Amino acid sequence: MVSPVHHPASLVVPECRREFRRRRGTVIVLTGIDGAGKSTAGRLLARRLAAAGCPAVLARNPCGRSTLAAWSRRLGITVPAEILDAVETAIRCGNVLISQLRAATFPGIVIMDRYLHCQLALKRVKGRGQGRLLPWLQRLLPRPDVVFYLDIPAETALARIDLRATDSEDLESLKTFDAAYRELDGFDSFVRIDAGTSSGQIVQDMWRELTAAGLVPQRGEKVRKGC
Repeated sequence: MVSPVHHPASLVVPECRREFRRRRGTVIVLTGIDGAGKSTAGRLLARRLAAAGCPAVLARNPCGRSTLAAWSRRLGITVPAEILDAVETAIRCGNVLISQLRAATFPGIVIMDRYLHCQLALKRVKGRGQGRLLPWLQRLLPRPDVVFYLDIPAETALARIDLRATDSEDLESLKTFDAAYRELDGFDSFVRIDAGTSSGQIVQDMWRELTAAGLVPQRGEKVRKGC
């Protein structure tokens, strides 16, 4: 019988990261507070990429916060904060892993609506530490090619949330969430996009940044394989 080979954790993580990088497509992440327009901008960006000849797919990475809160209200129960945080983190991490596996085999651009940064910011808002799972995943997974932070005044975001009437937030929570994002390690590397404008302008601004980074073809340029 062949004895199992045990690899030190310090070797396993870099090897897994190399495996992802060998096969993955381009990954674009959209982050920002609720009401910033991430989902709408992601859909429009995917359409524009496809029209330009770049295969693109939108992958959503929710944590289930709104759904869990709705269930709790409907059932009339109060879930302990630590349990709710653990469930939300597990859901987010699971969705991100699925999206990264998808990117590992997709021959194009994967746009991720939310990412691990969102959960880290939520934990800051709740006054909780990072835990072990999120930092481990950050080491394991390859870094996205670009992270867009859709920057919007909390007042404008709240007006959008009230207009769509599918969930609810308050102004102070949105301001705290924005501040938590800005305190994250690596926030300076995020590309900030003015999200107080129209969805079309947001996509145009992102396209300009992607073109400058060489991730999408300029007008008249031949489409690269895997673009």
